[in-house]
Amino acid sequence: MNIKTFFLPVIILSILILGILGGCGSSDKKGQQTEGENARIAISGAFALYPLVTTWAEEFNKTHPNIQFDIQAGGAGKGMADVMAGATDLGMFSRNFTQAEIDRGVWWVAVTKDAVIPTISTENPYLEELHKQGVTQEDLATIWLNNEYPHWGDVIDLEEGRGEQITVFARSDAAGAAETFASYFGAHQEDMNGVGIMGDPGLADAVRRDPLSVGFNNTIYVYDVESGQKNEGIEIIPFDLNTNGVLDEDEDFYDNFSAILKAVGSGKYPSPPARELYLITNGEPEQQAVIAFLEWVLTEGQQFVRPSGYVPLNEAYIRDQLSKLQN
Repeated sequence: MNIKTFFLPVIILSILILGILGGCGSSDKKGQQTEGENARIAISGAFALYPLVTTWAEEFNKTHPNIQFDIQAGGAGKGMADVMAGATDLGMFSRNFTQAEIDRGVWWVAVTKDAVIPTISTENPYLEELHKQGVTQEDLATIWLNNEYPHWGDVIDLEEGRGEQITVFARSDAAGAAETFASYFGAHQEDMNGVGIMGDPGLADAVRRDPLSVGFNNTIYVYDVESGQKNEGIEIIPFDLNTNGVLDEDEDFYDNFSAILKAVGSGKYPSPPARELYLITNGEPEQQAVIAFLEWVLTEGQQFVRPSGYVPLNEAYIRDQLSKLQN
């Protein structure tokens, strides 16, 4: 037998085995995905994070067209429930974690910051007084924790009487915004009274249509990202942080989107209701497409944070979050 004829099948088999092993090595490396491999990432959760995650998915797809995204808003509670039940790969989450959630094995990375802001209608008859005086933590507790709805004279000084009754709105869904906002005045979402409204868009619309109402929204639903101005029909109830009964100059940072985001980033706006926003998984992520997406969000994806109306994390904190993926 010719020696070339004898060794040819052996050489071919060796090449095939090396090719298979090499392919396995690249796909096993954490955070990498074999070129051309199709994948799907399902995401649900907080309304607060939905616009930014949608932008991230669109931008990520430009360099990773083989990854398909399914993104649904439904509140932080839904994001947690879906992830822990295995119904989605990632959850959008917008409040602090409870010990029970940590004990169940939730894993997370912080990806940006924003804030929850108390809101009123631009047609509110007490708008001028509110913007002169502001409201305190105690005022907010009076509004949302009373068994009976208070009147406007219970939270601001009026020349005559108690004024008209306040229409109080809250969230009907398990919402990170509601929990974060309630924590500012020492409560939890379940402690809050008010007419329950589903979701950020619904709550903003309810406040817009009722001149005597109060509500609360994430920054992205109070301001228009493009113009930087407040959304039509929506005004802000400013915080009287030093409780002196006057909205001082250094407490007035609500005129436009840039001003409020700067206040959140610098810590002038209190935290809570300023807060970090998270992407969560059930246990440490193992799906290569998910890992690649999270790494991209914390690196290249950060360039889209500020233009989308959110506050970027500082570099040291980003490195800390990336280390969770690289361990």
